[in-house]
Amino acid sequence: MSGDDDLSHLSLLELYREETRTQTQALSERLLALESGEPDSVALEACMRAAHSLKGAARIVGVPLGVDIAGRMEECFVAAQAGTIALTAAHVDVLLAGVDLLVRVADPQAQPVSPAEIDAFAAALKGADGAQTMQMQAAAPPSSPPSQPPPVVPYREHDGAANESVGAGAPMPPLAVSGAIPDPVQAGRAAGAGAMRRVRADTLNRLLSLSGESLVESRWLKPFAESMLRVKRAQRDAARALDLVYEQFTDDLDAGVLASMNEVRHMLNDLQRSFAERMDEFDRFERRSTHIAEQLYDEALQCRMRPFGDATRAYPRIVRDLARSLGKQVRFSIVGEGTQVDRDILDLLDAPLGHLLRNAIDHGVDSPDARRARGKPVEASVTLEARHSAGSLLVSVIDDGPGVDMDALRAAVVRQRLTDDETAARLSDPELLEFLLLPGFSMRDAVTDVSGRGVGLDAVQEMVRGVRGAVRIFNEPGAGMRFVLQLPLTLSVIRSLLVEVGGEPYAFPLAHVRRTLELALDDIDVLEGQPHFPFDGRRAGLVAAHQLLDAGEPDAARASTAVVVVGGEPELYGVAVDRFLGERMLVVQPLDSRLHKIQNIAAGALLENGDPVLIVDVEDLIRSVDKLVRGGQLAKLMHNPQLALADRRRRVLVVDDSLTVRELERKLLEKRGYDVTVAVDGMDGWNAVRSDAFDLVVTDVDMPRMDGIELVTLIKNDPMLQRVPVMIVSYKDRDEDRRRGLDAGADYYLAKSSFHDEALLDAVHDLIGDARG
Repeated sequence: MSGDDDLSHLSLLELYREETRTQTQALSERLLALESGEPDSVALEACMRAAHSLKGAARIVGVPLGVDIAGRMEECFVAAQAGTIALTAAHVDVLLAGVDLLVRVADPQAQPVSPAEIDAFAAALKGADGAQTMQMQAAAPPSSPPSQPPPVVPYREHDGAANESVGAGAPMPPLAVSGAIPDPVQAGRAAGAGAMRRVRADTLNRLLSLSGESLVESRWLKPFAESMLRVKRAQRDAARALDLVYEQFTDDLDAGVLASMNEVRHMLNDLQRSFAERMDEFDRFERRSTHIAEQLYDEALQCRMRPFGDATRAYPRIVRDLARSLGKQVRFSIVGEGTQVDRDILDLLDAPLGHLLRNAIDHGVDSPDARRARGKPVEASVTLEARHSAGSLLVSVIDDGPGVDMDALRAAVVRQRLTDDETAARLSDPELLEFLLLPGFSMRDAVTDVSGRGVGLDAVQEMVRGVRGAVRIFNEPGAGMRFVLQLPLTLSVIRSLLVEVGGEPYAFPLAHVRRTLELALDDIDVLEGQPHFPFDGRRAGLVAAHQLLDAGEPDAARASTAVVVVGGEPELYGVAVDRFLGERMLVVQPLDSRLHKIQNIAAGALLENGDPVLIVDVEDLIRSVDKLVRGGQLAKLMHNPQLALADRRRRVLVVDDSLTVRELERKLLEKRGYDVTVAVDGMDGWNAVRSDAFDLVVTDVDMPRMDGIELVTLIKNDPMLQRVPVMIVSYKDRDEDRRRGLDAGADYYLAKSSFHDEALLDAVHDLIGDARG
């Protein structure tokens, strides 16, 4: 496939927009490098050539504004090369503003660039020599021009060699779509081994899928070869049997029969010899085909990987501009730009990393005066780092600011009514830091263009959870903060621990597996009715995978139990399985959307022999264990005939953030025979009702993260859940509170002020009837 195959369907304007996107991005990087270091003749040459290319491309497609802007930038670079001017921070400010104008010129969706903005750009570029840089208004043209603008000299192309290829009468050069500004020393290497080609993402996905199928199919050759060996052995045994018959009856048979038998013996020997030769050829074919299929599969996987640096090109400019607008001095560094990342994850990282960097600059690092007062360097440090660790991708954003004032954070949590004073006082620092990730939470009272709305870090949390990752926050008062995103290396392929549960294979992503153990029954203790085992100086709970995955009953006769240890702080559990089947690299296959969310299951895959396997959602599984423990429903690691009765009981979900109320309602309902599951707030309840089936939801109103009214609204607006009756039990007993709950869709509203045992039980009975039936 030629390098232009994927660009042939684009028009000239589309090619111009693509070249503008890539060239302006690389031009921004070069300008920032020039600003932060000594003058570099190679970098200046590359910037001049980029501006020259953009000018020529704009002329080809008939975009005079692009010609004007790029031409002025080119002249500035030529003057810097000649030593006529020295590029300062003021020049870089104006040139970066020119880059923004070029982007807008090429983008049909952006606000058009006005002549007044071109004049302002030209004046600012001229005034930069005298450090009189004009403030650029790239977002919108000024309502009226200055009363006496400085004189503007119309742009005229100089006659240097740089313009010869696009001068009058010269042939128009083709539009070159490039992802970077080439250095002069690299000019002759475009067609070399490292040349890049653009391929559509869906083409890569099909390639990966087909290569995976090819690998699976190639695995069938080996068992087929083994079956042919059995045929070969049967042939050999038949030949030996015929030889024995021939030798035994030689004296008893006439010559004609013996001649016929001898002819059959020779035919059978020839067949054996021919079959053996074909088998040798087939063995070589099987080994070669399997090897090629594995290579093809590995290469297809690598095609999905991109260096982390591909997603970070815009960040130096973002950090620079934001720091300058806030009056801060920031040194920004990127570590691990060559770290390979799945293209889907890299695309998803863009917005979260932008939020984290803005958070680090606005909230994290302090002002120059504050740093000077603390004895720190005036220039703050912000680092973006990517690396592989233990089968995961770790992306960190680190700043050297003062860190988070934990007392101020605790006060903000109470002020925003996310918890009460008593509970907040008991929360540990890691638990308090988790509040930073909640939707709508902010420690700023004032809302600015940069922060204060509380919509940044929760977006980071949402993205990370969406790819089955985790966010970790580390705070060191006085020294700074570190946000760490733990992500899978790829969404398409995962390293997994394969286990057997109830005669079926299941896969645990290795990124979520702490350890695997073989526990003797003597190592298992029962504490407060729940099985536990010692693990790294702690007591870890033990639960049967059979109960979590609805896969029958565990084998109680075994002398030892295979255990997968998952979780961390504070939840740590061992999941008992039948046996370990080893590690596998699995190509993730999303489940059909019509199945909705399957509890404790993330996706599916195919094994090498073509058998399907389900991939466990470890985070969901841990939440399920927590609910079983809180509800006292954790089954023993042995057959329990009473478990079958629970399946025939009506199921009630109790949602309340008060432990006392939650346990009171659970005990009342379980005493009457209902199967009760509990949730600690509205968000927990919403996750539970989507992943399991309930006959009734009983919810409070005032709860953190999601209140009861929002929960009722979500349930009643979901086509799959709207038939589930919902009862609100709340201390709010005013008529307007009752109307608000019923208007949201609640089927029953019970005030806690008039709450008594029979009132709750009667209301439940009215809604869903007896506990069994």
